[in-house]
Amino acid sequence: MKALLSVYDKTGVVDLAKRLHGMGADLVSTGGTHQAILEAGLPVQQVSDLTGSPEFLDGRVKTLHPTVHGGILARRDLPAHVAELASLNIEPIDVVVGNLYPFEATISRPQVSLEEALENIDIGGPTMIRAAAKNHPAVVVIVDPADYDWVVERLAGGGLSAEDRRALAAKAFQHVALYDTLVAGWLRGQGGDPPAELTVGLRKVADLRYGENPHQAGTLYADVPPSGGVVGATQIHGKELSYNNILDADAAWRAVSDFPEPSVAVIKHTNPCGLASHPDQAEAYRRAFDGDPVSAYGGIVGFNRPVTGEAAEAMRSVFYEVVVAPDYEPAALEILQKKRDLRILRIPAGGGGATGSLDLRRVSGGLLVQRGDPPEEEPSAWKVATARHPTEDQLRDLAFAWRAVKHVKSNAIVLVKNGALVGMGAGQPNRITSVHLALRAAGEKAAGSVLASDAFFPFADGLELAAAGGVAAAVQPGGSIRDDEVIRAADAAGLAMIFTGIRHFLH
Repeated sequence: MKALLSVYDKTGVVDLAKRLHGMGADLVSTGGTHQAILEAGLPVQQVSDLTGSPEFLDGRVKTLHPTVHGGILARRDLPAHVAELASLNIEPIDVVVGNLYPFEATISRPQVSLEEALENIDIGGPTMIRAAAKNHPAVVVIVDPADYDWVVERLAGGGLSAEDRRALAAKAFQHVALYDTLVAGWLRGQGGDPPAELTVGLRKVADLRYGENPHQAGTLYADVPPSGGVVGATQIHGKELSYNNILDADAAWRAVSDFPEPSVAVIKHTNPCGLASHPDQAEAYRRAFDGDPVSAYGGIVGFNRPVTGEAAEAMRSVFYEVVVAPDYEPAALEILQKKRDLRILRIPAGGGGATGSLDLRRVSGGLLVQRGDPPEEEPSAWKVATARHPTEDQLRDLAFAWRAVKHVKSNAIVLVKNGALVGMGAGQPNRITSVHLALRAAGEKAAGSVLASDAFFPFADGLELAAAGGVAAAVQPGGSIRDDEVIRAADAAGLAMIFTGIRHFLH
């Protein structure tokens, strides 16, 4: 048996080499791997001695040689292949152990140069791994140090099954595919036209207890390279996160990350049932909670500032599933950690907010892909469509409402008063029903509130219902063929109404 070992990550490779040598394997290696095995006192041949060709071009060419790839790719079940190897004096290679240059770590460094990145794109390694995986009925390919022990045990105990070999080959091809996806994505960069072909790089973080429902399997994957957000959060207390916990925690983090002021969101089934901004974080929490105290029970709370002890004290009497924030004061943790099951997540500031490079959504037969919906809008560019102009206080609430409505499922209507969500209608098949639900949730608080609609009013009836409920001002995209009718209804009711010219659907 001949084993070729050529790895960048040398975790466990010396012990693996010892065990293979103990089974009678002839060891072949390259560069630093060869040196590590040699220093362990094991006999190991340099690839350059095997091929008769030295490494050159600063190590760019080591294993790219017919002696290596012939020994890997030859089919042992074809006499012609075996005879051809013998005629060329090439020995079969039975085990290939490889992993790749640290391209991911390289491009994760700030201000990495093009030259440095290119030098960390592995060529020989992927080629060798792919060759071994292609010929996996005859060649064992290992790319993960976590597989060293069980593979050697089975080799020593009678060999690997066809299923074992196929699983290792699949893992090897996936390893190289992820690597290539990372390189292509980095070279492509952000922005530009959507590529004609697209692969997505993901790495498994955890197997979840189940998905949305107990009969569905669920798994959590992280972006490669990591992009932060809820997947990159540190859980510092509480039970294991569920699929639905993660969805709702993400909605909470996205919502509060959209606001520059200290803000708090209370999320239920991915919709904010409470949302408020205030310089005093505890007061922001109280206002968010008061938006819908009934729905807040069992919800998820998001903060865009480190949680203070006072804010944690204000939360003490309410049952929540998850709290997510950039950090926690010691006094806050002391209070929150008394709730045994409460999941406490820490996401560093800037760790994946409301926008991302790409939003992906699975549909039958493929994926929908879009750019993230950015929060940056300039209220000074908005158009007042009515005779009446909003007051300064109303304008501040309208700007808040316009940020908030982005995070509510369409058709979305939110009512805001004094920098806090007081009513919300979400996910309805028509807009007037969402207005009705928002007014019902707000109750007496609707009087003097402002309204935001994520898309235009197709008819005047929704705005008329809002005015009858006490709404004093509204913000919406505009653009309906009946805009004039809606403006007349607003003027008749004495409302101020702003057109933004941009829509924020969230399906």
